[in-house]
Amino acid sequence: MNALLNLSKFIDSASEKLSNIGTFCVFAAAFISAANAFVRYGFDISSNAWLEIQWYLFAATVMLGAPYVLKLNEHVRVDLIYGKLNPKAAASLDLIGLFLFLFPVMGFMAWLSWPLFLKMFLTGELSANTGGLIRWPAMLLLPLGFAWMCLQGVSEVIKRVAFLAGHAELDLHYQKPMQ
Repeated sequence: MNALLNLSKFIDSASEKLSNIGTFCVFAAAFISAANAFVRYGFDISSNAWLEIQWYLFAATVMLGAPYVLKLNEHVRVDLIYGKLNPKAAASLDLIGLFLFLFPVMGFMAWLSWPLFLKMFLTGELSANTGGLIRWPAMLLLPLGFAWMCLQGVSEVIKRVAFLAGHAELDLHYQKPMQ
C-alpha cells in the first residue's frame, strides 16, 4: 500500500505543478487580452493570432487545472446527500463516481481527441483565420488533459481505498457553495 500511496503523492505533486502552468496561463491571457485591446483601439492594429493565443491559454488553464481541482476535492458535484454523509460513506460514494463517471468519460474523451490531435499535427493544420496559428498545440491539450484527469482519478482511488482500509487519513470535508 505504501508504494501506491507514494504513486498517489507523485501524481498529486505533478498535478499541482501542471496547475501552476495553468495559473500562469490565466495571467498571460489577461495580459495579452489587455495589450491586444490597447493596440487595437489605440493604434488600429490587430491580428487573429492574438485572439487565438488567448483561446489556447484558456484551454491550457482548464485542461491543466482540472486535475488539481479534483485533487483538492473542489470539483462540481450535485450535493443532495454528499455533505450529510460520514467520511467512509463519502469515500465510498467518491469511488463509485470515479469508476462510473470519471474514468469512462475522461478515457473516452482522451480516446476521441487523440486522432484529432494527430491529424492536425501530421498535416500542420493552420487556423482558417487570416494570421491564425497552428492548431495542434491547442489540440494536444485535450488528450493530455483528459489522460491526466484519469491519472488524478487513479490517485484519488488509491487515497480513498487506503482511507477505507485504515492505512491513511483523508480530509473529505466538503463545503457546499454559497448560493
